[in-house]
Amino acid sequence: MNQILKQLENDPDGMMTYEYIANNFEICDELMPELVENLVRVDHTGQFLASSARYLAAVDRDKFSPWLSPLIEGAISKDRERRYIGSLLEAIWGADYRDHAEELRASDDNFRRIYKRIYPGEAASSLPHNI
Repeated sequence: MNQILKQLENDPDGMMTYEYIANNFEICDELMPELVENLVRVDHTGQFLASSARYLAAVDRDKFSPWLSPLIEGAISKDRERRYIGSLLEAIWGADYRDHAEELRASDDNFRRIYKRIYPGEAASSLPHNI
C-alpha cells in the first residue's frame, strides 16, 4: 500500500489518484485519508476532487460519507472558475436541490458555498445577513 501512495505522490494533476479510487473503491478504505489528502495537494483545478466526490456518492454514499465533505471542500477551494463544482449540486444533493435550496443553504455549508458561487444573485438575496 505504501508503494501505491509513493507512486501517487508524483501525480501531476489528480487524474492518477482519481483513477486509483475509481478502480479500487471496493478495497481502498484504509487508504482514503491519504488518497483524499493527495488529491487536495495535487489537483489544482478541483476537477478530480469534484469527480471523486460525485463518483463515490454514486457508488456508495454511506460508505464514503466521511470523505465526501473533504473532497467537496477541496473542489470548492480549487475551482475558482466554477467549471466543476456546479455538477456537485445535483450529484450530491439530488436532482431536486433547487426545490430545497433555502433549507440546504441554511443547513449545509458546502451546499451554501457552491450555491453562492453558481447562483450569486439568488444566494445573496434570500438568506438573511448573507450567511
